[in-house]
Amino acid sequence: DVMMPGMDGFEVCRRLKRNPHTMHIPVVMVTALDQPSDRVKGIEAGADDFITKPVDEVALIARVRSLTRLKVVIDELRTRAATAATLGIRNPIPEISAEVGEHGRVLLVEDRVSSSERLVAALHHSQTVDVETNPQEALFKAAEMDYHLIIVSLGLKDFDALRLCSQIRSLERTRQVPLLLIADLEDRDRVIRGLDLGVNDYLTRPVDRNELMARVRTQIRRKRYADSLRDSLQASIEMAVVDPLTGLHNRRYLESHFSSLLDQSAGRGRPLSLMILDIDHFKDVNDTFGHEAGDEVLKQFAGRVRGAVRTADLMCRLGGEEFVIVMPDTGIVVAEKIGERVRAAVQAEPFPIEGGRRSIRITVSIGIADRGRDPHPDAIFRRADRALYRSKHDGRNRVSADAA
Repeated sequence: DVMMPGMDGFEVCRRLKRNPHTMHIPVVMVTALDQPSDRVKGIEAGADDFITKPVDEVALIARVRSLTRLKVVIDELRTRAATAATLGIRNPIPEISAEVGEHGRVLLVEDRVSSSERLVAALHHSQTVDVETNPQEALFKAAEMDYHLIIVSLGLKDFDALRLCSQIRSLERTRQVPLLLIADLEDRDRVIRGLDLGVNDYLTRPVDRNELMARVRTQIRRKRYADSLRDSLQASIEMAVVDPLTGLHNRRYLESHFSSLLDQSAGRGRPLSLMILDIDHFKDVNDTFGHEAGDEVLKQFAGRVRGAVRTADLMCRLGGEEFVIVMPDTGIVVAEKIGERVRAAVQAEPFPIEGGRRSIRITVSIGIADRGRDPHPDAIFRRADRALYRSKHDGRNRVSADAA
């Protein structure tokens, strides 16, 4: 409630939104104050919504449901981020305290010229606004462009605005874009339906310029926070499963993914082979030319081998100079041919180092095993490792196979 003894609701809201532990919790302010300036003050204090007394219970429930849906999404992303942190991945929860919700890209769907001109005039100083009068064209444009907010007039003449909102929510490209309705006072029931369809906010005509700007900023700020959380989480996950030097998947990814590939192979009765590669005398490269040269060799080696295998083959770096290639739908005979192709590609040309000023010859030893009768991951790794040892023992720069 805005009117409270000791500390008013505006200050309570500001403190909640400044606290990193509570800033993501939706806040609805309820008050008898009914001027647009009061609503603007509440929104600028961080309120997610502002409801005037007497409270319309149906509208209140619809607004709370809309905010709860948003919070469920944010909570899920925050939970995944916390899980990532416990697994040793850097904390992917972004800092948003400096975000003010300006300089966003807004799509306005309005077929009344006078209305669209007033809305654009209110927003153009702080946002980039694209106006579309044709709802179907607006849907295509929304899917093609990266908008921070879509504003839809509920009074479109020849098209159901709620149908457009539903279509926007159904497309993967636009599912996460906030929707704001512009409605007339008599549109109450349709607005409530819109909130149930996934509309995030609404304004009733006559639209107050400052309230429009404040609500738009709130939606854009919220969108950027959710996007930043998703992007940071995705980047953190990639950091956890991708080797930063070569760009290949790492041991962690291989260990989590290899079992499912084996299960798929066994379930379909299809072959699968595993190749372990070890760069010959790689320690000498580091000792003679330095670790920077060694890193150059590893990056070039990864690129050269990837060019010699198939798109469906999964190549990972186990660590150091050791790599693995998983070859689905591949028997031992074909796997040996691929291994020979890889070996020849590595040996074919010297590897430039020190920015191309020097070059060195590199060879690779390879061990291969197929799925065989024991489909356990450890079993196929042991057999491929045994074959690799044989390649090393027999003089290196060769391919050996251990067929089950």
